[in-house]
Amino acid sequence: MSGFTTTGSTILTDIEAMPPSLLLWRSLTQWLGGMGIIVLSLAILPMLGVGGMQLFKAEVPGPTADRLKPRIQDTAKLLWGVYALLTGIEIILLMAGGMSFFDGINHAFTTMATGGFSTRNASVGAYGSAYIEWVITLFMFLAGVNFSLHYLALRGRIGDFIRNEEFLFYSGLVMVGTILITLLNMGSTYPGFLDNLRFSAFQVVSIITTTGFATADYELWPVLCQYLLVFSMFIGGCAGSTGGGMKVARILLLFKHAQVQVFRLIHPRAVRLVKLGDRPVDKEVMQSILGFFALYLGVFVAASFIMAGVGMDLPSAGASVIATLSNIGPGLGSVGPVDNFAHVPAFGKLVLAFCMLLGRLELFTVLVLVFPSFWRK
Repeated sequence: MSGFTTTGSTILTDIEAMPPSLLLWRSLTQWLGGMGIIVLSLAILPMLGVGGMQLFKAEVPGPTADRLKPRIQDTAKLLWGVYALLTGIEIILLMAGGMSFFDGINHAFTTMATGGFSTRNASVGAYGSAYIEWVITLFMFLAGVNFSLHYLALRGRIGDFIRNEEFLFYSGLVMVGTILITLLNMGSTYPGFLDNLRFSAFQVVSIITTTGFATADYELWPVLCQYLLVFSMFIGGCAGSTGGGMKVARILLLFKHAQVQVFRLIHPRAVRLVKLGDRPVDKEVMQSILGFFALYLGVFVAASFIMAGVGMDLPSAGASVIATLSNIGPGLGSVGPVDNFAHVPAFGKLVLAFCMLLGRLELFTVLVLVFPSFWRK
């Protein structure tokens, strides 16, 4: 479950002792699951009427609102092509930095899938290479971007990045988070500015894209840094990316909706619509996003209670749930970046595995199965 949902949480205590065949299989499950979920959202979810192309079009307006090709199969092939191309480029760049071909393949697979499985116990931090960390930071960031924008950029339409409001908001979140954590870590954690910036940027991008790679134990950072990272865990990547979480587009539209509601209190007769880019967002889509947000928080709270009930402490219980529900991997407390999930009781592992599935399939897709009316249809 952790592999195909690209979560990256592990119960293995000594990864480096595993045979290379199993290490490659772990990485391959994440690589397949990364693009697989995008193809699923385009091809299968519309049949349930709860997502897919309808949500894709609503959340990604402007140049990427429509299918890249008339047939959904052609769109899937194009996205897979972009996915494979970026993976290949990353492999070459990682090998140029001294990483072996085997490690390069594994880390490229799990970077582009925003999965986070590594071939080393200390994750990417085991290499101690600034070059490798910056390369992986770049490709984690790219993996958190809508892949339709990558395709359009390859066609020469690079300006579509700047015109896409979701991408700008996503970039702003990464930039602000990196600056804040760099400032908070200044002096006390890392004496050198470049090292501080490198570690801070890596962890911010790793968390917000739900990749889960680690180069530092962020539990040793100031508490406010940890709060910022936990907040980032709820956000996730852009719509149409391999990232998990609630998605940047939903968070952006929630802020816009709140702004409109406050504006209407001040100007009750004014007519003001929620827009993303130049397009107004349908009320049905907005209601779906509000429902998703409420359900997401409800699942988080309920699962946290269960994890506390099986014996986990408060920070670990909540962090383990958001780390799996947002498909991130590491959390805080006993499931932090230098720990794993091996100590979690068996029932707790089942609950967290179910959270991985819920988070990766956007909640509605799984929960709709428990309603008798769905089966009667």
